[in-house]
Amino acid sequence: MYTLNNEVLESFVEINRAIYKLLKKDADRAGLTVVQLRTLHLISLNPNIGLGDLAEKLKSTNSTVSGVIDRLVQHDFVVRVVPPENRRSVSIHLTDKGKGIFEHFMSDSIFIKKMNELLNMPKENIEQLLKLHENVLSIMNTEEEQ
Repeated sequence: MYTLNNEVLESFVEINRAIYKLLKKDADRAGLTVVQLRTLHLISLNPNIGLGDLAEKLKSTNSTVSGVIDRLVQHDFVVRVVPPENRRSVSIHLTDKGKGIFEHFMSDSIFIKKMNELLNMPKENIEQLLKLHENVLSIMNTEEEQ
């Protein structure tokens, strides 16, 4: 049983490593870090997103994400917008330059190409994979809470 446990763990590690490696290649080509690339992606999917929601989606802290946003603002990829009706609220928007970088990533992404290959698997395989992931997360999260 111990060997099987190592195989399962090693499988997760290898998949995670492969995903990171692909994202890192894409980020390097765009002159960004992986976190910056993921941040631009989330902002593009969620226009007007606030810092707290962005941090939650990135599974990070507000202060860490604030630093990422600071660097993206310095490069003119995003802007912070304070709506006049709620001056305590701040939303993050892509600039034209940020949209351009992200669109270039989407059109030339190695990661996206590989994901599309995965999505060409039979629908039943994808559904089974997602169900297995759901089961694994359920077990892992249950163990975490004990």
